[in-house]
Amino acid sequence: MGRDFVVGDLHGQYGLLMEALDRVAFDKSRDRLFCVGDLIDRGDESYHCLSLAFEPWFHAVRGNHEMLAYRALVEEKGADYFLWLENGGTWVFKQDKQHLRQVLAQALQCLPYACEVPVGNSRVGIVHAEPPADWSDVESEDEAQQRMMVWGRSRIERQDQTPVQGIDVVIVGHTIVKSPVWLGNVLYIDTGAFLTGRLTLLPLDDVIHRRVG
Repeated sequence: MGRDFVVGDLHGQYGLLMEALDRVAFDKSRDRLFCVGDLIDRGDESYHCLSLAFEPWFHAVRGNHEMLAYRALVEEKGADYFLWLENGGTWVFKQDKQHLRQVLAQALQCLPYACEVPVGNSRVGIVHAEPPADWSDVESEDEAQQRMMVWGRSRIERQDQTPVQGIDVVIVGHTIVKSPVWLGNVLYIDTGAFLTGRLTLLPLDDVIHRRVG
């Protein structure tokens, strides 16, 4: 009914997100917001950001930090618990751990590995870290493929401009960039909000126009 936006990794920056939405007069009754994942960790408002997963106007894919937290709290993998704390999970100490465990498990059911959004005559895909070479492979249940979508960085490390097949545009986060950058038809939008205070929020219409233009 309204406009579609995409936002980079939140990492607990709930206040920054609300300010960004206010600047574009985001209407929660009409507009939709898509997020590239990593809602939590490194920021004090991680619980508020995790709770966004239950909002009807908010749609996100899962990031590596959601997976770290899930393995630490829900699956109770001891080594992963300390790894999570080392990577920004210390906000757990301000929460009821049992309640957070339940919320996290429920939230992850709302966070797929990938999503696709129609924008006019174009198709926009979203994953957290790295898309497969062919977009149809996002439906694969292969663990290595899923891990790549959540953790991968090989494309940006190689500066690989090869387009992802079967999709017009893919938007990702995970790797911090100074400003949004294109590699082929893949757009990286994590501008490190928890470090820089800059949270990238883009209308999907503009993403398509820039790619086509």
